[in-house]
Parts: sequence; structure tokens; C-alpha cells
Amino acid sequence: NKYIVKFEHPEQDIFCINFLEADELPEFAYSSAPSVRERGLWTWGHVIYDYRGYIDNMMRLKMNSLVIWNDFAPINGREIVEYAHARNIKVIWGFSWLWDTNCKLVDIKNLDGCSEEIVAKYAAEYVGLGGDGIYFQTFTELHEDRIDGVIIAEAAAAFVNRTAALLYEKYPNLEIWFGLHATSVKNRLEFIATVDPRIRIVWENCGAFPFYHMPNCVSDFEETKQFVRGIAHLRGTDDNFGVVTKGLIGLNWQKFEHAHGPYCIGTASKQMKKNRIEQVKKTWKYMQSGWLTQAGKAYEAVRDMWQVKGGELSMHALVEDGMFEESIMYPVALYSEMLWNCESDIDTLMQEVAIRSYVAFA
Repeated sequence: NKYIVKFEHPEQDIFCINFLEADELPEFAYSSAPSVRERGLWTWGHVIYDYRGYIDNMMRLKMNSLVIWNDFAPINGREIVEYAHARNIKVIWGFSWLWDTNCKLVDIKNLDGCSEEIVAKYAAEYVGLGGDGIYFQTFTELHEDRIDGVIIAEAAAAFVNRTAALLYEKYPNLEIWFGLHATSVKNRLEFIATVDPRIRIVWENCGAFPFYHMPNCVSDFEETKQFVRGIAHLRGTDDNFGVVTKGLIGLNWQKFEHAHGPYCIGTASKQMKKNRIEQVKKTWKYMQSGWLTQAGKAYEAVRDMWQVKGGELSMHALVEDGMFEESIMYPVALYSEMLWNCESDIDTLMQEVAIRSYVAFA
């Protein structure tokens, strides 16, 4: 006999368990709900090679939010949103508010007109895509706290508030996420505290793993935890707070090139995807080895944020150019389970995730 038991939780995700060749189905009850309210991934759009596979695998991991960063709004953006929405996953479109690969080059003393240009870009390129909000980065991805003598935190807060105010005038219900790199503002938080509370600050680069790219970099872990606790309520107890964690897989910045114009996301050929899978195996093997030894640190950080915010936060992991659309690698599956279940212990989570049929090892 084959029995299918369906479990439903408040976010309407549905999971099935098959009991094969059972003489009698025993009495059984199970309930499960996510610890972290908003759980998802962050990626550059041009390294999604199959958007259907990428979104399907997010659904399999019980994720509900995807941030896609772009140089240009994707030509097929609306169909991506529709596909994600059919699977209860929201899509946040990411684009630059004066961010670039070298933020030192920003003319920080001459920002006049930049806010109006951003609003015009949103109206022309993104409104029609039907997404659930926008995510942006500005000129904070530096280790120093000044550009041309100007305090980055002060200038960024003023610029972000001015730009957001223009957007809220036209789109009062727009969800706006500010991707903020902590490295340049960590000693100037009094300015960041003035950011409009309607804006969700999504913190990046807060210190050690899981905020660092390499999972074995944990020497400043306790200091990182204390910093994150401090910023969780920077704008009050109801602070609209999120994080982007790293230590999984990212872009190869030695070969990075900006897109030269609008493009379709996630429509690569089968041969291209096959070739890319072979190319990323070594990277995944290295990252996997780090997670096998340092997963406890990642889980401790997740649980700490969950306790501080009571689960009312967003957590997204950087997973880009790793062929996630083809294979759910063990570290990504383990991370997703950490966000779902903050009440277990790390050994149990690692064992349970390792035996799942859809989980792959490098």
C-alpha cells in the first residue's frame, strides 16, 4: 500500500511523505512551521542558467524569497515572477543606487539628480515586471569609512532617504530593501540609525563566517555576533531587519564582466549547463569541507539572530554561479533547514539533511 500524508503550515507550503509496503499505517501526527519568517537566496541574475530549476529547488528547500541582482531589468522578468509566485516565492529585484565594483569612484560630493534618475529607472524598467519589491546597494562596499573626505554612512543615509522619499511619493506601498555593507559604516551607526524605518536594512559583510565568503574564517566570530545583536534593533525594537549571509558560493570576480544590455535570465542550453556543472565542482568541494567543520558556527549565528528578533527577520544566503538549479548541494540544504528549524541541535540537522534524497555532495 502507498500512503501519502500531507502537511500544511501557515505559509501554504505542502510536503508529502510516502510510506511504501506498510501493513498498517500507525497513528502519526506532525506539525512544522518556519523559525525565520523570510528565508531565501540572493544571486546575480546572469548566473541563473535555468530560472525554473532554480526556483523549483528553492521551493524544495521551503524557501519563500529570492533577490535577483541585475545590471539591467531582465527581458523575461514578468514570467520569472509569475513562475515564482505560483510556488509561493516572492521576487525582489535588485539594482544599483550608485554601487559599482569600486565604490571609491563615486562622486560623493555631487549626488544632485541621482535620486531622480533612480526613480525614473524603476518606473521605466521594473514597475512592469510585477515583482514584490526592490533591493539596492549604494556606495558602502569599502573598508574605509570615507570617500574623498566625506563620511560614507552620513552621505549614504541622506541619499537613501531622499531617493526612497521620491519613490514612496509615487509608490507608497513599495517594499524597499537597502543592502548595506557593514565594513564602511560599523563605526558610524548613528547615521545609519536615521534611515527611514519603512526601509528594510539588509546587512552584509558583518564580519566572520557566516557573513564572510570562506567558511573557515571564524576567528572573529564572537565579535561578529555581538555586532549583529547591536544592529538588530538599531532603529528600535521593531527595526525592519535582514541579513545576507555568505560562505556558500559566489561569482568568480577574476572573470566578472558587467552586462552590456538587457537579457533573458535563466535560458541557457543543456550543454552550457553541463559544462558549468563540471567547472564548479572543485569550488563546491572546498565550500562543503568548510561547512562540514564549521556548520555549528553558522547555526549558532542563525539561532542568535532568531532569538534576538523572535523570527521576524529576513535571511538570504548568497548562492550564485553554483548550478543550484541542477543540484542542491549539502551546504545549501543544511542552511535552509537552519532557517526552518532553530530549535534542534546541529548534529541532528546535519544528519537529517545528509540522508535526504535530493541533497548532493561534491
